[in-house]
Amino acid sequence: MPRSTHKVASHRRRRKFIKLAKGYWGARSKVWTIAKNHIEKGLQYAYRDRRNKKRTFRRLWIVRINAGARLNGTTYSRLMHALKQKNISINRKVLADLAANQPSIFKRILRSAIG
Repeated sequence: MPRSTHKVASHRRRRKFIKLAKGYWGARSKVWTIAKNHIEKGLQYAYRDRRNKKRTFRRLWIVRINAGARLNGTTYSRLMHALKQKNISINRKVLADLAANQPSIFKRILRSAIG
């Protein structure tokens, strides 16, 4: 019979992966090799999607700003250009929030930018 080495370290490492796999379905949460594969894949997705989340939110903010701008007779592109020309530095996140929740304030910003 082969001799096992590093038993304590190996066991702890495996238990750590099994603990991370808690809540997975079936063998994904019980069997070491399957759990390891799914945990590693999940960590890859998490790394990738932390970056994709930033893109997704920026797209959402642009859609909301454009909707608010079009309700006031202009477009997103013209609004952003006018804001830059007038040196009004307000980020897209705040603009989108104003367009969705405070239309009167958004309209005042739009009027001051476009004039």
